[in-house]
Amino acid sequence: MANLLVTGGAGFIGANFVRHWRSGHGADEITVLDLLTYAGNPANLAGLKEVDLVEGDICDTGLVSRLLKDRKIDTIVHFAAESHVDRSISGPDAFVTTNVVGTHSMLKAARRAWLDSGSGQPHRFHHVSTDEVYGSLGPNDPAFSETTTYEPNSPYSASKAGSDHLVRAYHHTYGLDTTTSNCSNNYGPYQFPEKLIPLFLINCLYGRNLPIYGDGMNVRDWLHVEDHCQGIELVLTKGRTGETYNIGGGQELPNLKVIEEICTAVDQAFASRGGLAAKYPDAPAARGEPSASLKTFVTDRAGHDRRYAIDETKVRSELGYRPERDFTVGFAETLAWYLDNENWWRPLLGRQ
Repeated sequence: MANLLVTGGAGFIGANFVRHWRSGHGADEITVLDLLTYAGNPANLAGLKEVDLVEGDICDTGLVSRLLKDRKIDTIVHFAAESHVDRSISGPDAFVTTNVVGTHSMLKAARRAWLDSGSGQPHRFHHVSTDEVYGSLGPNDPAFSETTTYEPNSPYSASKAGSDHLVRAYHHTYGLDTTTSNCSNNYGPYQFPEKLIPLFLINCLYGRNLPIYGDGMNVRDWLHVEDHCQGIELVLTKGRTGETYNIGGGQELPNLKVIEEICTAVDQAFASRGGLAAKYPDAPAARGEPSASLKTFVTDRAGHDRRYAIDETKVRSELGYRPERDFTVGFAETLAWYLDNENWWRPLLGRQ
C-alpha cells in the first residue's frame, strides 16, 4: 500500500490521475493538495471515496512537511502548476512563483522528510512536465526525445524548464528518488475551458467566434488524458530513478485540423442528438448552418512555437507504454462528455 500526495489534484490532469489511480489501487491513501485557484475545482473529484482534499499552497513548505510526516507520505505526484501560455505572457510572475519556487518548496520538504530524517524510507517524487520545454520544431525536424536540448520560448515553458532542472539537481545532488515525465497536449474530461478543445466546443454551442492564431498551422501532438495517466502510472511503478520519460499520444495534428474536427463533430451531434438545438439556440448548428462559419483568424500569439512532436521510444521500450486512443476516438469521447456534463462546465465560464 502506498500513501500518495498529489499536488494540483483538483485540476484537469491531476484529477484525472487521482481517478485513474483510485480505480486501480483501491487500498492506497490519497491526499490532494491544491490551492484551488481558478483552474482548481473540487467538483473534479466528486464521487471519489477516501480522497482527502487539502486546500493549500505548494509554496508553503511547512504545510507540505507536515503532510508528509503526519500522513506518512511515500509518493509525491507533482502536477501543481500554472500552465496557460497566454496567461504567462501577460503575467509571468505567477508562473515563476508556482512552477519554480513551488517545485523547490516541494523538493525541500521531500528531502527533509525522506532523506534528512535518516529514516531511509523508500520514496518517489514524480514531476509532471511538458514538451514545451524543448522549444519549437521545424516541419522536418526529428521529434523531441529525452536528450533534446531545452530551448523554452515562453515564460510558461521557461518556468517548467526551471522546475525540471531542480528535480534533476535534487536527485543528483541529494539522492532524492525522482522521475520526470514530459507530456504533449492533453485533452479530455474536466479540462478547464480556457484550452483549445473545451473552449472551442463551448464557443460552437454558444455561437461565439473561434479565434485561430496566425494561419492555424501550428502543430501539436495530442494526448488523451487517460492515456497520459496510464503513462504516469507506468513511470511511477516501473520507471528508473533519476530518469525522464516523454509521454505522447502519437497524434501530430495542426491546430486548424483539430478545429475542423471540433466543428464537424458538433454539427453531427446536433443532427443526431435530439434537443441540442433547443438547448443551444445560438449555435450555428441549431439553424442547420456549419459551426465552421465561426472560424476567425487573429494575430498570432507572441513567440508561438510552430511544432511539437514526441518521440516515445524510451517509455514504450522500457515501460511498455501504448496510448489506447487515436484522436478520432478520444475526441468523440471528449465531446460526448462535455455535452453530457454541462452542469460541470457552465459554472466555470465566469472564471475565464
